[in-house]
Amino acid sequence: MAAYLAAGARVMVASCTGGERGDILNAAVGELAHAHRDLPGVRRMEMAEAAAAIGVEHRWIGYVDSGLPEGEPLPPLPPGCFALQPVERAAAPLVKLIREFKPQVMTTYDENGGYPHPDHIQCHNVSVFAFEAAADPEFRPELGEPWSVAKLYYDRGFSPDRFLTLHRGMLDAGMESPYAERVKFLEENPDHELFSWVKSHPTTTKVYAGEFFDTRDTALRSHRTQIDPDGFFFAVPNEVAGLHYPWEDFTLARSRVPGYELADDAPESDLFEGLR
Repeated sequence: MAAYLAAGARVMVASCTGGERGDILNAAVGELAHAHRDLPGVRRMEMAEAAAAIGVEHRWIGYVDSGLPEGEPLPPLPPGCFALQPVERAAAPLVKLIREFKPQVMTTYDENGGYPHPDHIQCHNVSVFAFEAAADPEFRPELGEPWSVAKLYYDRGFSPDRFLTLHRGMLDAGMESPYAERVKFLEENPDHELFSWVKSHPTTTKVYAGEFFDTRDTALRSHRTQIDPDGFFFAVPNEVAGLHYPWEDFTLARSRVPGYELADDAPESDLFEGLR
């Protein structure tokens, strides 16, 4: 997002829920009275800070967090939550936003939600539905004039290639790899996946963003109730990541670009390929 803003694009982030049922995952704020008293309010403040750090526009879609059910068997999701909304109804605010903002490109989670959080999976369902419905003049015309988004991408934040490359990069730098145990397990169990929740979509698109990794991390740290500043997402120094894997990965899931086809021998380097 920061890279495209620097190149002159507009970027809109839509948050489907307010994080009302989220956990406080950062021990450093575990006793933060404000978060315990008003977690939704804190999450709104965090999102505003993150959006400002990058410079994106932002819109709350307005649904209530579903929580992350745990246990065996899993408990039922709470009534009225986002994940239980009929997709057509849940997608309506996003259709309206698409018709207002008129994006050329959308990005979202894959069908497993990046990892299988019920709201992430519902976000995928809603995004794919809205991608199609926003272009349909018969769908809810009161939501605005139809708009056809040209391309829809799935984020590949947990791309195994990325983590394996960063693992080797850390070792090359003489540093301890935070992924050593996972890689060792993978080497001993080749039939398993590095991350069991990652769908085997191909990485079709690799966008160079290395010079913006510090901006990305500043935005991520803004979500301080959700992110441990010494945790998983900051385990590889940006100078190592920028040297060995300075890209963000995506899968092209839908395209309406006339005559445009992915090259067989090389990934895209731009979400807007075929549109410029």
